[in-house]
Amino acid sequence: MTTDLEYSSVLTGAGYMLYEIKQISVLKKKGLLDKEIRQEVLEENVFQYEKMSSIKRALPYILKRVNVLDETLLQLITQESLEIAKIINLYAIMKSDRLFFEFMYEVIQEKLQKNDYLLEKKDVNSFFIVKAEQSDFIESWSESTIEKLKQVYKKILLETGMLKSLRTGELNRLIIDEQIKDHLRRIGDIQYISAIGE
Repeated sequence: MTTDLEYSSVLTGAGYMLYEIKQISVLKKKGLLDKEIRQEVLEENVFQYEKMSSIKRALPYILKRVNVLDETLLQLITQESLEIAKIINLYAIMKSDRLFFEFMYEVIQEKLQKNDYLLEKKDVNSFFIVKAEQSDFIESWSESTIEKLKQVYKKILLETGMLKSLRTGELNRLIIDEQIKDHLRRIGDIQYISAIGE
């Protein structure tokens, strides 16, 4: 459960990374262990990054995300459409990052439930102010870390298709494939479907 996780600002260095998640999911499906995946990614430059330091920095977050996916979700993210992969990646980000899940659940879900399709700057700012009041750890973060997280959160929504444009802040309701919905219900992860606004 996401609420068991500590708060973290790792998304400042991880972002959406759909291509990378798909690559790691393929290796995971082949039965490779995390250590073997790390070795293959570094030796073969699986992500096709120019800098080795970028790969080393991104890899732990990507592995953490892929490790929350079970066999069914690994199968879907590697075999099905881009739209399905986007939803599964969004689920994996929420499942592995408590603060992002709370943002989705407390801000995005609430807006979509009210048929309010406008994500305003004040909505995002209010969320982080409230979280800093609730958590000394978040309160200790620098202003630049919080600003970066705000940007990353909006970019994740944009890349998933939930945000039509960064400029307008107009939200979109995602259509979640029935096989994903059924599977998440079966494994007791219905709150992630709710957080996407279904």
